[in-house]
Amino acid sequence: MDDDAAGDDHDVVVRVTHASRNAEFTEFMRAAKDPLHRMAYLLCGDAHRAEELTQQAFERTYRSWHKARDGDPLAYARRVLANLRIDTWRRTRREVLTGPDGLPHTTARGERPASGTVDDRDAVVRALLRLPLKQRRVVVLRHLLDLSEAEVSHELGIPVGTVKSTASRALAHLRAMLDLQSLGGAR
Repeated sequence: MDDDAAGDDHDVVVRVTHASRNAEFTEFMRAAKDPLHRMAYLLCGDAHRAEELTQQAFERTYRSWHKARDGDPLAYARRVLANLRIDTWRRTRREVLTGPDGLPHTTARGERPASGTVDDRDAVVRALLRLPLKQRRVVVLRHLLDLSEAEVSHELGIPVGTVKSTASRALAHLRAMLDLQSLGGAR
């Protein structure tokens, strides 16, 4: 009788552990869904591809949940997401980074949109998508997700100095692209 009771306790513990693992991951998904989707959108520039990337990142994170939950699960999922984006980019390498005419985005009358509008955000995202992938990843993690330089370094597996120099070059490149757009719209 004691052996059966001990066996039942063991079975209960296994079931509770499995249920708690799923509950833990479900709670993580609820909290991480928006930040991961935002990061995916900023990395690829397409809402549908961002949803697919986010779903794939959750799937891979779930498969390795035992590793992910030991550290920072969100950092783990962000790294998975960034790696998935790189894999996609390597497979396709054919992205449309500007409009069909290849010109910067302006209004129908050729004017630069008013500050703070959806068009301004669109212009920033379009400029961001024109950055090389390494620069885009650093800018997204550092400035749009507000990670520290050390956190970006850890997540991307690059030295802090590389994060700083890459961010500096990327921001200079973004400023130049956005200045060109404002000059193009003023004509």
